[in-house]
This record gives sequence, structure tokens and C-alpha cells, in this order.
Amino acid sequence: MLRDLSLEVGAGEIFGLIGPSGSGKSTTIHLCCGHLRPSGGSVTVLGQDPARFSARTRRRIGYMPQGFVLFPDLTVQQNLAFVAGLYGMSEWRCRAEIRRTLELVELWDARAARGAGGLGGMQRRIALAAALVHDPDLLFVDEPTANLDPILRAKLWAHFRGLRERGRTLLVTTQYVDEAEYCDRVGLMYGGALIATGRPASLRHQAFGGDIVDITVERPSRQYVATVRGLAGVRDTETGENETLRVTVEDAQRAIPLLLDALEASGATIRTVAQYQPTFDEVFIRLIEQHGDPRPALGQLQTSAA
Repeated sequence: MLRDLSLEVGAGEIFGLIGPSGSGKSTTIHLCCGHLRPSGGSVTVLGQDPARFSARTRRRIGYMPQGFVLFPDLTVQQNLAFVAGLYGMSEWRCRAEIRRTLELVELWDARAARGAGGLGGMQRRIALAAALVHDPDLLFVDEPTANLDPILRAKLWAHFRGLRERGRTLLVTTQYVDEAEYCDRVGLMYGGALIATGRPASLRHQAFGGDIVDITVERPSRQYVATVRGLAGVRDTETGENETLRVTVEDAQRAIPLLLDALEASGATIRTVAQYQPTFDEVFIRLIEQHGDPRPALGQLQTSAA
């Protein structure tokens, strides 16, 4: 169940919906595709109510569901030919696009294999190819990189960015939080609500209250907390193990020279200074905690190694 969802995806952007299982990502896509009707409010896609899409509008949309819904008794190539026919593609164009798309998902050599015989990763690739084969203007893809190896995941995201450069619009859901970096904007869903949205860098800033600078000094860092705490632009200061001083600032590029001058004036010997980039695991867990639930664990969101 979704709660007070308000979402706008602009033309020519990649918008990523990221969150744990059961957070409402797939339900959102079903609403956008017209598979579900909202109990309140409204949904508009390409200027139309999804429940009343014209045939022409549906041909402009590509949809990849989580489950494998193609024909298991058909070969990989036959599945794509069937889908291409549904989109009204001519036979000559169909052949060229099928090969191009199967090569993208690395299934051209397996084109004669039956869909039922493939493992989960192969079936996901068939489903993605079916969503891409007609070169849609708008693409809804639900967990497109699940069960795929890192090399193919990177290849597909490069293709998604290429589509965006050609003016295509993509709404992508994923549990792989590192994939947020590939999106123009990101929405974090949790418990059926969209609890944060923005560009990846702005979400980092929102989660931690600013930029983070790590400084190591020769003496225990706690001796220098008072030195930097009162500086302009400093929002928070904490000490790590031994010589590490972590400072949250409004803007790292402006703050670093001020921090170094103040520390050196206080007699500190500085070993290293660097801006720290929190992982999106850290960002999303922090945002969920700020939303009022202190319980989320990293296991609910997947990294590329999961």
C-alpha cells in the first residue's frame, strides 16, 4: 500500500526508485502502467490516464516486470519476435532490432534456447530485451539488474544512460543501492512512502547535514575538536579512532582551507585531509532513521556484492 505518494519524472531523465522489498516500488510502476487504479489522487503518464492508454501510447512504453511473464515454450528469439509483433514492428525491422537487443543483453548466442530452460538471470535478460526491442520513448523497468553479474550490470546502465542522451525517459526500481549513482534523480521508498527524493549528491547532503571532511593529525583528535567547532560553516564534529577528526561542513571546498589554517595555528601536525563520500548504504539508512524508524538494517538493501 502506498501512502501519500507524490512523484514527477521529467522527460529525458533516469529516475531511480530505491528501497527494500515491500516498500512500494513495484506498486508504483503498476500504477504508472495502468495495471492498478489509485484509490485516491490521480496518475498521468504521457499526458494520459494509464487506465485509458490508447494503443498508440502503449506502443511508446516499454515495461519489464519482476516476474518472468513471457512464453516458456518459445525460444529466446521467438519470444522477442512475438513481442515485437505486438508493437506493430515490421518483419524487416523486427529482425534487426531483435539481434541488436539480444546482443545487448548477451543472449544472441542463446537465441535458440527455450525461455523455460534459462536460469533466473537469463529470464531477466529476456524480459528486459522484450521491454527494449521496440525502442520505446518511456521505459519502466522493475529490478532490471537482479541476478546479473557486475560486468553486465555496468553494460546495461551504460545503455540506459545512452537512451537518456537520446531523450528517452526511464523509471527504474532497484534494491542495489549503489545504482543510485547512475540515476539523474533518486527516490527512496520505505513503508509505502516516498521519504526522500533528489539528485544523488543532494541526498548525501540531506542525510548527513552537509559535506564530510576527514582529517588525521599526529596527536589524539579530541584535542582539536574545540578548535574547529566554532569555525564558520562547521555543523558537526566527531572523533574517530586515535588521530581521525571527522567534520561536517556546509561546503567542503570552502571549509577545508579554513580547517587547515585553524588546526595548524593550534599546533596540529596534519597527516591527511580528504572529503569523505558516504556510501548509499549509509545515506539511505540515515534517511530512514531520520524518517523515524531506527530499525532498518543493511540487509534490507542490497549492494552490488549481494
